[in-house]
Amino acid sequence: MALPSQVDFHRDLDVRGLNCPLPILRTKQALRDMAAGERLRVRATDPHSVIDFRGFCDTTEHRLLAHDEADGVFIFYLEKG
Repeated sequence: MALPSQVDFHRDLDVRGLNCPLPILRTKQALRDMAAGERLRVRATDPHSVIDFRGFCDTTEHRLLAHDEADGVFIFYLEKG
């Protein structure tokens, strides 16, 4: 997995303040409008989002490139499959 600071992204999605399942649902919507290979940065505050995003990427064609946490904000970088 790349270091988060090294990941370029094409689109940014802010789902801070939303709880499960909304961060994943909004991510799915954003990825639908993107081309294969494009990268999405997602910022979330739901503590369960780490498990949710790992599971989402394990069961779909999308890749979790990196993730990090700073000051209660979880940052995920996904690549559309």
